[in-house]
Amino acid sequence: MYRRFAKAFHFLSILLFIILFMYIYAALPENVAYQVDASGMPLKSIARDTFFYFGIAAFIILNLIIVFAGKMVEKQATPNLRKLFPTGDPFSDKMLGWIYSFAGVLNVSLVIIAFFVHRINNQYEIQTEEFNPFFYMIPVFMVVWIILLFVILGKKLNQVRS
Repeated sequence: MYRRFAKAFHFLSILLFIILFMYIYAALPENVAYQVDASGMPLKSIARDTFFYFGIAAFIILNLIIVFAGKMVEKQATPNLRKLFPTGDPFSDKMLGWIYSFAGVLNVSLVIIAFFVHRINNQYEIQTEEFNPFFYMIPVFMVVWIILLFVILGKKLNQVRS
């Protein structure tokens, strides 16, 4: 059950990334600033197309790595994975749920990063104070998901010990 919810979340995060990344790409100037000074003047910038291809490449690579790991666990590709994640074990379902939801969290994080770049390049149209909490969500998401991983692994260790 966890796996199904996580896969749905992962799928929705893919749609969110595609839609918002295309919107952000269309709204960016030809030279995309990714670092600005205190007065808002760009210090470092790249071409808009480079930003687009880099963003899409990061999205594809991260999703392929994480989903590949999830599929190996799901299909029990090696004998060690068959021992660790037997079919029908609740731990396997929770671990697969964590893997797919982590892919979704990474996708949402990529959207937030792209939105941050969009805000830097359109500072006169977007008020900074309104969106500051969103930029702190990435570390919060990562910490929460890592803690959940340790909780899942801790429960499995207690189960193995007893």
